[in-house]
This record gives sequence, C-alpha cells and structure tokens, in this order.
Amino acid sequence: MRFTPQFLEELKDRLPVSEVVGRRVKLVRAGREYKGLSPFGKEKTPSFFVNDQKQAWFDFSSQKNGSIFDFVMLTEGVSFPEAVEQLAQMAGMPLPKVSDDDQRRDAHRKTLHDVMEIAAKFFETTLSSRLGAKARGYLADRGLDAATQVKFRLGYAPNDRYALKEHLGSHGISTQDMIEAGLLVAGDDIPVPFDRFRDRVMFPITDIRGRVIAFGGRALEKDVAAKYLNSPETPLFHKGHTLYNIAAARQAVHDGAPVVVVEGYVDVIAMVTAGYNGAVAPLGTALTEDQITLLWKMADEPILCFDGDKAGVRAAYRAVDLAMPRLKPGKSLSFALLPEGQDPDDLLRSAGADAIKDVIDAAKPLAQMLWARETEGHSFDTPERRAALEARINEVTQQIADESVRKYYRQDFGDRLRAFFQPAQNQGFVARGNFGGQRGSFGGQGGRPGWQPRVVGQRGGAPRAGQAGAPYVVLSQQMAASPVHRGHRTSVPTREALILQATINYPWLLHDHLEELVSLEFRHGEAEKLKAALIDIAAHSVDHAAGLEPDTLRAELAARGLSDTLERVFAAITTASVWGVRPDAAPDDVLVTWQQLVALHRQWHSLLKELKDAEMALGQDASEANYLRLRDVKERLSRVDGTEALIEGFGASSGRGARTL
Repeated sequence: MRFTPQFLEELKDRLPVSEVVGRRVKLVRAGREYKGLSPFGKEKTPSFFVNDQKQAWFDFSSQKNGSIFDFVMLTEGVSFPEAVEQLAQMAGMPLPKVSDDDQRRDAHRKTLHDVMEIAAKFFETTLSSRLGAKARGYLADRGLDAATQVKFRLGYAPNDRYALKEHLGSHGISTQDMIEAGLLVAGDDIPVPFDRFRDRVMFPITDIRGRVIAFGGRALEKDVAAKYLNSPETPLFHKGHTLYNIAAARQAVHDGAPVVVVEGYVDVIAMVTAGYNGAVAPLGTALTEDQITLLWKMADEPILCFDGDKAGVRAAYRAVDLAMPRLKPGKSLSFALLPEGQDPDDLLRSAGADAIKDVIDAAKPLAQMLWARETEGHSFDTPERRAALEARINEVTQQIADESVRKYYRQDFGDRLRAFFQPAQNQGFVARGNFGGQRGSFGGQGGRPGWQPRVVGQRGGAPRAGQAGAPYVVLSQQMAASPVHRGHRTSVPTREALILQATINYPWLLHDHLEELVSLEFRHGEAEKLKAALIDIAAHSVDHAAGLEPDTLRAELAARGLSDTLERVFAAITTASVWGVRPDAAPDDVLVTWQQLVALHRQWHSLLKELKDAEMALGQDASEANYLRLRDVKERLSRVDGTEALIEGFGASSGRGARTL
C-alpha cells in the first residue's frame, strides 16, 4: 500500500517520537530532549536520544537514527507499510485509500513546488537587477541590508503584466500550472491571464520543510488598492494553516529560541534582526486554530506580540478567546504589547534591540490578560456588579475543555476575586484590575501589558499590600508607561522628539523661545542630552542665534559627539503628519505647532505629578474622595491624549488644511 505524504506527515504530527519510543524504551527528560538506554544493544550509560521538535531519534551507540517509522521497523522487524499500519492504529487514524487520482495529485503538487521555486528565483534575480533599483531603495529605507535580503530570499516583481508568465513559460511550465500556483490572475472575463504580482517587493512564504508555497507582495506605489497582497488559496497554500518564517523559526526554537508571533513580514525580519530567530507571523489574517496548534507544537507558551493601540488590544483579546477552549496542561500563551504607535520595525530602528527585549521580557500570561479584560475600566461598586463579574468569570472559564486546566483557572480567578473585593482599607477602589482608568484598554498609554498595582518603596521581604503595616500605593498605568519608569532604552517620546526636531529645523526658535525650551522637563535621557546641548549652543551664540542655519546647528551637534543621539531622536518620529516641524513648513505654522507642543507637554507633565500625588493620597487613605480625585486626574490625562492628536494636520500656510483646538 502507498501512503500519501500528507497522511504520513499527519501521522508524525499526531504521534510524538517520545510517545512511540517510550513504549519500548524508558525515557527521561534531558533539556529539550529525552534520553534512555539503547534498545539495539546492552549499555549502562544512556546514549539513545529523542527529539520531538525534530521528529527524530538517534542512537549514538549503534549510529542508527530515523523517524517513528524507522524505529518501529527496526524494533518490530516489520515492513514500512506494516509499521505505518501499527502507528495509524496507535494514533486512531484510518488508513487512506490511495487511488490513481491521489497519485496523480501528488505528482502535480511536486510540479507546483518546482513552479514556485522557479518563481522565487526569478523575483530574487530581478531585485538585484537594474529593474529592482526602486525596490532596493525601499528595503534600504526600511533598514533591510543586502545580507538580510538574501537570508529571507526577498525579491521584486517587475511592473509588467507578463514578465513572470513569460519567464515561467521559457521553462516549459504551462499557463494552467501558473494559475493553479496562484501566480497568474485568470477568469472568464479575462481573455489573457496576467501576473498577479506587479511592482511589489516579494516575500516568499514556505512550508515547514522550507519549500516555497506562496508569496506576499508589498506595493511600492501609494495609490495601489492593496498595500500587501498574498497568494490566493492553492493546492500548496492555505493561509490559515501556516506561518511566515515557520521553517527557520522551527529550527531556531529547537536551538533554544522563544516563539514570538508578530503581525507582518517586516516585523518578523525586525525581530530576527533583534536576535529573536523564532519569530513568525500570520498571513494577513488574525490567528487561526490551526496556527495556534502549530505554535504549540513548537513551544509550550508562545509569545504573541501586538501593537499597544486599541486595535492591537482587540487582536490580543481575540487570541485569548480562540485559545481558551484549547488550553491543555502546560500549553498556553503569553502577551507582550509594544509602545503605542510603534511596530517592531519602528521600535528596533528608533530604540534598538534592547527596547525589543524590554517588551518581550515584560510579556504576561494569558490568565493575566483575561483578568485585565474582564475588570479593567469597569466599576464594581455594587453587589450586583460584583456578582456579574463573578458570573462572567465562571462563564469564561467554563469554555476551557480540559478539566484540570479549568479547575486551576477557577482557583486562580477565585483568589483574584477575593483579593479584588477585599475591604477598602486594605485594597482601595482602583487596585488590581483598574489598569487603565477610564480608558478601558489593556496597554492604555502604550505601557507594558498586564500592569499590576504595586507597593511603592517595598523591597525584599517587606510586607505586601493588604498586610498589616503595609501602605498600599497604586502605580497607575500612565506612570508605569512614562519614560521615567520604562527606562532609557525605550523609544524617545514622540512629543519630545517633535519639540527637538522643530528647534533644529528652525534655529530661530532658540532665539525667540529659549526660555520656554529651558523650562521644559524631558523625561528621556537622550532627549534631555540634546536639549541641553541646544541651550548651550544658543547661550554661546546670543548675538547670532536668530541667524543660525539648520546645517550649522547640526554640524555643531555632530562636533559635540551627538550625531547618534540626533539620529535616534529623529527616528522616534515615524509619521510625517505633524507638518509644522518639517523643514518646508511656513513660519506661522512652525510657531503655532511649537506653541501647541509646549502647552501640551507642560500640561501632561503637570497632570503626571497630580496623578502621583493622588495615588499617594489614595494609598494612605482609601476614601471615596481620594478615589474620585484620582479618577478626575485620569480623565484629564485622557483628554490631553485626545487633544494632542489634533495637532496633526497643522499647516494651512504650508498648503495643508488646519485644525483648531
């Protein structure tokens, strides 16, 4: 009997090597592998190793190795078909009926793999040719150097309706095979099929064995309907069944790398550049059940890394809902949220690999994410509302199919509920769960996920919140998200970067508004260093500050060894929408934008200080008045955040439509 590759792969996926070998060999865990005494000879020291990630075993004493099929054939003395039948029975899989059509289908799939490989090489070659100059420029702007392009097999689809079609035709490939591989657009209303990908940077998508099965294309022109375009569903490619970079990530995870799931192709490349070789991404859709199952085959607790904005939080919550019914002992998810408005590529370029590490290290478990969703931004000041929360928690945990995991979730959330509703003198109104004040979003101001209130000033074995003699002080999300708490390795705050950019592009601000700049409090070390240098330059150029040119000012900063600092500050601005700080803005727009930036900056920092005072007061006296004071400060902070967004679009004198505050 002949078995299809799909059947054999599914059988291997269902039966871990350790389970098959463990029926004959006593195995013990050794790091990421298992070891035991060789079944092929007598020995006292284990030399037989099993690796579930590689789906293989190796016997150093006899030099024999192989898959589960090889093990059964060698130990049972049976043929390959007999070994497959035994293993299928063990896995509860019915044996397939292989027809002539199945054999022809397998041969055709092999042909399509060949077609995709030829297409990938064509795109790679085109990228390095004269036609690929624009694409190479785009990749260079994104920080993807030649070595990275080669590593990920990046390519370019020329802006020609028939370039790939003619290339494949020269290799004897039929138009029908090109259509089935998803490389041509065809239909009853299309007389002549044409290339699907045109004028796009190409990202090859591989299966778990590293074979190209599809492509993702990034448009280079802004007016294209779809910025990213993926291959359609084909006999090789089902977008919900695989992940970008899966083959390389699988090997990296075996070597000890964590699994990190990000949003897109460039994000994966950024994560790999930052040292996270186990990075993968879904293919243009939210995570699917099959993709979560695939992630759990690689690691027990993959890290899902989302943008810190509302859309990213919603995506995280969808992943929570998808995973809950499928949780198993030892199988879960962790969640990391990026600073709001930045993806991994932005963060890597503006703040370096250490900032990425900060985000990943701050990943929180699924249970904490779920608790935040159910409690954050809600009021539980009546018995009915507390009862509703308890009912909701019971409803959510009931979704967990595994009995043991469900039991421990209910125990964990029972403990959280009791702590959440303990008397106000121990807990306060906003402790454990009111992570985002009135905003109601996990991550709020771009802070790290799963923020928990903590006791300020407690160290080591000191009493914790709720214990006798322990003052309870809440560290709010705004405070936790501010650069003074997040550390110097995070990205320079956008507002501080914009103020500095305006000053450097328009040195006359140093002359007319030096006192305002001196009075501003910058939280980020790099921004403060650059501000101090600008003030010093202005102080030594009192008579000429108004006449300073931007190039002269930059040269002076470079002479002081601040070129890298300047580059980092400017890299923190990932949008060009604040027109009034750009080099080509009209003076009136520059002045209005400067005034708004300074006013908002002062107001935000003043509110942060009020917030700290309000939190300290609530920690010392958990009264209704102190709670209302804290809530009022948080509401005003939220309004400032909303007002700040209105600064985008200023520039009527520069030819842009203006907005008023």
